[in-house]
Amino acid sequence: MKKKRFYIADEDEIKQGKTTDIYFLRTKEILEKEKITKFAVAEFTTQKFPNDYPWAIFAGLEEVLKLIEGLPVNLYSLPEGTLFTAKDYEGYTVPVMVIEGDYKEYAIYETPILGFICQATGIATKSARIKKLAKDKMVLSFGIRRMHPAIAPMIDRYAFIGGCDGVSCVLSAEMLGEKPKGTMPHALIIIMGEKEAFASFDKHMPEEIPRIALIDTYGDEKIKSIEASEFLKNKLFGVRLDTPSSRRGKMVEIVKEVRWELDIRGYKNVKIVVSGGLDEEEVKELSASKVDIFGVGTSISNAKVIDFSMDIVEVEGLPVAKKGKLGGRKEVWRCPNCLTYKVTPSVEKVREVICPKCGNKMEKILFKYIESGRIVKEVPDAKHIREYVLKQIEKVEI
Repeated sequence: MKKKRFYIADEDEIKQGKTTDIYFLRTKEILEKEKITKFAVAEFTTQKFPNDYPWAIFAGLEEVLKLIEGLPVNLYSLPEGTLFTAKDYEGYTVPVMVIEGDYKEYAIYETPILGFICQATGIATKSARIKKLAKDKMVLSFGIRRMHPAIAPMIDRYAFIGGCDGVSCVLSAEMLGEKPKGTMPHALIIIMGEKEAFASFDKHMPEEIPRIALIDTYGDEKIKSIEASEFLKNKLFGVRLDTPSSRRGKMVEIVKEVRWELDIRGYKNVKIVVSGGLDEEEVKELSASKVDIFGVGTSISNAKVIDFSMDIVEVEGLPVAKKGKLGGRKEVWRCPNCLTYKVTPSVEKVREVICPKCGNKMEKILFKYIESGRIVKEVPDAKHIREYVLKQIEKVEI
């Protein structure tokens, strides 16, 4: 095996199934040697969400499709970015994805498939929750420095899909078709000095890049905001407060002071950007204040995964399932009005379901994406998925 510079699996190794758990390789070997062919239906579900979240945003589908494309299987799924609940109105688990075919053809891919959707869904869900709490304020994804650089584009993609308005990583933004968003680091100010850094940033950066002054490196946020405004005047787009927790005190009050002092000096257009250790509670509190932009890092990039599992529920047309799971193929219905879910057994051939919550007609929400190894339904680009997510979270509470 060729020695790698970094401890990462490349695309070919993932596609070849080398990132699977060993017992799946052993299972495939046994089935092949015994010449056993069994048409099996497997579904992906979760019993609950982290911190008892009432909903999550399904993500990771596009990578799953690219993984199993070419295999002699069919795959059905919720659309990328769909808001879903772990259980339906009656407490039955909601399948988010279903794969079917000769089991030994897809057995070794259970591990990477789960890896794709568990982490992606976790990040998209956290991003959507923070965007919902931020209300009409801008949210930027600043968290890649806390995670392995190999997965930076993955993290930022699902942060963006979940609702973030922009990402800081150069490669992530390039892959999203966006421009990276950010300000300036403390390092520039420490190396050059505050005014020199502000002046040089303004001198050398293109006009389209907003002039956002980082004002908490050494001094008081209020005083430094005033100084930055009077130094850059109408060129200044915003001031960024990245105050460390040991000096933070009551951030809402700091923001209030900064806003007041800027306003009375005629700098009402200068935006206030807050970053550093933000999570849901901080964003919720600050969203009601004078903050204009949030830079959110680790709480999104290190979001808890959604603990999906893959379970065989049907073999050769007969319902099966291990204990704790529901046997048989299922239909998944969702109300387009209130987003309530309903799961029904496929054998019942239900043609219409009325939402038990609001009385609206429900719709089937699992769509065929792969047929005999061929992708038959494309995943929209990230911008359209993000719009889909934002429309859905308008209908729900945190």
